[in-house]
Amino acid sequence: MVIDENILISAGAETRHYTPSEMIFREGDTPNYYYQIIQGEIKLNNYNEEGKEFIQNILSDGESCGESILFIKKPYPMNAEAITESIVLRLHKSIFFNLLNQNPGLFLEVSSFLSERLYYKFIMMQNLSSQNPSIRLTGLMDYLKSFQKDARPYSFLIPLTRQQMASLTGLCVETAIRTIKHMERDKILRIENRKILY
Repeated sequence: MVIDENILISAGAETRHYTPSEMIFREGDTPNYYYQIIQGEIKLNNYNEEGKEFIQNILSDGESCGESILFIKKPYPMNAEAITESIVLRLHKSIFFNLLNQNPGLFLEVSSFLSERLYYKFIMMQNLSSQNPSIRLTGLMDYLKSFQKDARPYSFLIPLTRQQMASLTGLCVETAIRTIKHMERDKILRIENRKILY
């Protein structure tokens, strides 16, 4: 969790409910709020000129979305869209900045979280530069698994659909599915009941 929910609520954060496919904010909107997910899944995405979706990240309980854009005077470069029924705390950015100014420990926690996000972007950029779909998918799974204590093979259940994995790595779904099957044959991962264990 980025910021304790009680701190946000006591500062005046509103609780907002979103249904699947509902937008929290859109590309081009002016950032006015800090958003933190209480429950649900939200994707950060863009669409290219042909309408193909590119998912930048999938966020869930306790994570914030779009917070880095609050620190610069630029519009959102992406959309935030609910994947599931979601409950989100929304705090106006002026109050958010007041909280950070009054609490250096909180500022450090948010900075640490932003650094983690930046690290993810570097890892994903490095993987996306490869033409090899196996390297792209392995990079994504390595990153996701890096937060788990158990590093044994097949100990981590990938929390994404094949469609989401394809969108996160810039692959078409068919390529992702075919590559995942090859990776299973090569014993890089295991598939049980359509779930991917890495």
